[in-house]
Amino acid sequence: MDQTLLAGRSPQGPFALMHRVYKHILPGVREQLNGWRRMAEAIPDAELRKQALSSIALKEFHCQGGAVYAAANLEQKDVLIPLIVALQTISDYLDNLCDRSTSLDADDFRLLHRSMLDAVTPGEPPGNYYKLRNEQDDGGYLRELVKRCQACVSRLPSYPLVQDEVRELVSLYGDLQVYKHIAKPLREERLLDWWSKHAERYPELLWNEFAAAAGSTLGMFMLFLAASDENLTPEQSAGIRNSYFPAINGLHILLDYLIDQAEDEQGGDLNFCSYYESQQQMNERLLRMVQAARSAADRLPFSRFHRMIVEGLIALYLSDPKVRGQREVRQTARLLMKGSPWTRVFFWLNSHFIRKAM
Repeated sequence: MDQTLLAGRSPQGPFALMHRVYKHILPGVREQLNGWRRMAEAIPDAELRKQALSSIALKEFHCQGGAVYAAANLEQKDVLIPLIVALQTISDYLDNLCDRSTSLDADDFRLLHRSMLDAVTPGEPPGNYYKLRNEQDDGGYLRELVKRCQACVSRLPSYPLVQDEVRELVSLYGDLQVYKHIAKPLREERLLDWWSKHAERYPELLWNEFAAAAGSTLGMFMLFLAASDENLTPEQSAGIRNSYFPAINGLHILLDYLIDQAEDEQGGDLNFCSYYESQQQMNERLLRMVQAARSAADRLPFSRFHRMIVEGLIALYLSDPKVRGQREVRQTARLLMKGSPWTRVFFWLNSHFIRKAM
């Protein structure tokens, strides 16, 4: 793949990347979230206000991790950081509304997630995303998040070249959120039926791995980054989508589910790692996903940056305090960290530092 995309703009190593993260990304994310927090505090409906504030307070690291993509093109950070933070904030807010919901209505969940599709479609008028639920009045919070995304993508010089790929990933994400949050007796059946429509395209995956890949926003963020370069080609756009989905996206969410196993079991929540037949199979499949993600990263323009993303994902999740309290997860973490390149260890140490500073 042509390596001219973002040539000379992306950080050339982990020290340069983390310098940009500390100097530009973390402060930029904090500024954006402070603005959305102030608006969330003014939401009239108590339940919507509670879930909006909770999603910001407990999931800030999602925005921090996603906004790392802006470090590869600091010239466009004032577009990329607000865009990534706004779309991730929609995602986290809707996840709270569905996961801790007063509703189990699939149509309600799909209408809520229509906001994410509208957010990545410039010119699409925002609708009433709460039409099918009891809670209605958010003071314009979700509409403003949608409009912020639309304004930002409109400023990306090559966005028309990635819009279809972004919408496809957002559609898959919305499908997953609908099927995983409906009534528990229906979830697995609907997920398997959904998988059957895509299985032929992804013969290397198990159904739970496809579902996990659909749950990541990283492919969307990478396409935003690519669209910030006026030299992007249609071939590069398609290549980025195929490299991120399923390999890098899948690794991202499987690691998230890996460390959340005890928490999800206690809460009765769906966890895609629980569908492996044994810990041995899970370990083998996670190792395979790591290798697939590395190979995918190596095929991309400025591949060094993407390899840092992959190693950073592993470091971020396996350094989480949740790992220490789960014996089998500790064993898997040791296996995945075995023989780690120094970059992964470097990011592991930085992940600990950032958590303590939050």
